Amino acid sequence: MSKTSTPAAADIAPHTPPVFGKPDSGLRRRIYTIIFEADTSTGKYFDVLLVALILLSIVVVILDSVPSLAGPFKNPLTVLEWTFTLLFTAEYIARLCCVRQPWRYATSFFGVIDLISVLPTYFALLVPEASAFLDIRILRLLRIFRIFKLTLYINEYLHLGRALRASGRKILVFLSVVVMAVLILGTVMYVVEGPEHGFTSIPMAMYWATVTMTTVGYGDLTPQTNLGRLIASFMMLLGWGVLAVPTGIVTAEMTSQRMNRKPTTRTCPSCLSEGHEPDAQYCKDCGESLPAYEYDKSSD
Repeated sequence: MSKTSTPAAADIAPHTPPVFGKPDSGLRRRIYTIIFEADTSTGKYFDVLLVALILLSIVVVILDSVPSLAGPFKNPLTVLEWTFTLLFTAEYIARLCCVRQPWRYATSFFGVIDLISVLPTYFALLVPEASAFLDIRILRLLRIFRIFKLTLYINEYLHLGRALRASGRKILVFLSVVVMAVLILGTVMYVVEGPEHGFTSIPMAMYWATVTMTTVGYGDLTPQTNLGRLIASFMMLLGWGVLAVPTGIVTAEMTSQRMNRKPTTRTCPSCLSEGHEPDAQYCKDCGESLPAYEYDKSSD
């Protein structure tokens, strides 16, 4: 199990100051330490338990969609689903109760995911299956969003999220170049092939260009002229290089981040700020002496 980190705002950024508000003392402070901090033994056990429950709940959702299993095992699956729903509901309420700014957490990325993961089951109970309503299975399928809760507890998700965010502008520029290539080459194919060969419009030709450049190749629309086949061959070869570019951008960013020293969820006893490095002796915000950092490396 990888070391987890403190959830912050909706941008999946670990080891940041407690934007939801950390209680000063008492029961709320202890609950906050267990739920939101990962450098304590109880916090690690809590994270491991939550990951196991999330995975098991996803298995139940998948099994519930199989007709041959949903019939004979309907009652056990229903009991398991409600068990998971009640546990996730208790977790969501505990998160809201132990922070100083519950509304900020409720409107954050993980707060919304926590809410979506439990609401469908209650909707299935309250909303009858009638022709006036959408099929209740649509709501029940939203339970699959529980898989996003894993990003809160597995550190590698956070590394990937930071790398994607840091590479966002480069990827956006790259995608804009791809869109321009699809537009230009699609228009050329519309002129070369024409409506008689299926290229009835520029959007249809752009669809073909997108499918060809991504090397998917559905085969529902193919060039018939020699010049069109030559252009298609060029686009297929171009697609191989296009697929490698974003991978290289994100990989380089992840490598760069791994070379940097990772902060922790160490908390200053004076100002309660977090994110101090393992060998830090004083708080980076107020200068107060920090307690010794106790982290079991075997848990990585």
